[in-house]
Amino acid sequence: MSPESESRQTSLPGSHGEHELQKRYGTQSRACAFYKKQVLSYLNPEMRQFVSQQEMFFVATSDSKGECDCSLRAGPPGFVHTLDQKTLLYPEYRGNGVMASLGNISENPHIGIFFADFFESTVGLHINGRARVAENAAIETTPNLPEQAKQQLSVTGGRKPERWVVVEVEEAYIHCSKHIPLLKKLDKRIHWGTDDEARKGGNFFRV
Repeated sequence: MSPESESRQTSLPGSHGEHELQKRYGTQSRACAFYKKQVLSYLNPEMRQFVSQQEMFFVATSDSKGECDCSLRAGPPGFVHTLDQKTLLYPEYRGNGVMASLGNISENPHIGIFFADFFESTVGLHINGRARVAENAAIETTPNLPEQAKQQLSVTGGRKPERWVVVEVEEAYIHCSKHIPLLKKLDKRIHWGTDDEARKGGNFFRV
């Protein structure tokens, strides 16, 4: 690879592995167009508005050895907050106590988040960055904390966040709507903070 080509490759978003495979499989021009038109290093106003309307997302983390975990996070619409164009935070509610995602973040801050709007636009949003765990007391003193986040902190019982994850955004880009299904949202009663096995799904997989 010439110095000019190497410089161009390293200036692009994405990993060295991405760039090598784009070259091998002849997708460089498509990838470069996507990088140029769709990949940002921050959340623009439209992305921030999109995040404020979502009630679920998938989060990917890995430990210091690269062992991965992917999990679901959910809450009322708007439970994820953007403090500014480079900072996102979301609450951690009571779960199974394993702390898989938070444990990974404590070893390796790299995080991948995927929002999918299954009910209206069928568009997805990828957000990659670096995460840290913050306790409620630290979030309470955060400047410019959205009013909805303050309300979440004031809740008592099973719906009160136990702690938060703060994400420094490094990449943000669209996932096209082509293959995201359009679903119908039905009413479901959520038993926040419950330990009732039946309400949590029981031994569905018979393990």
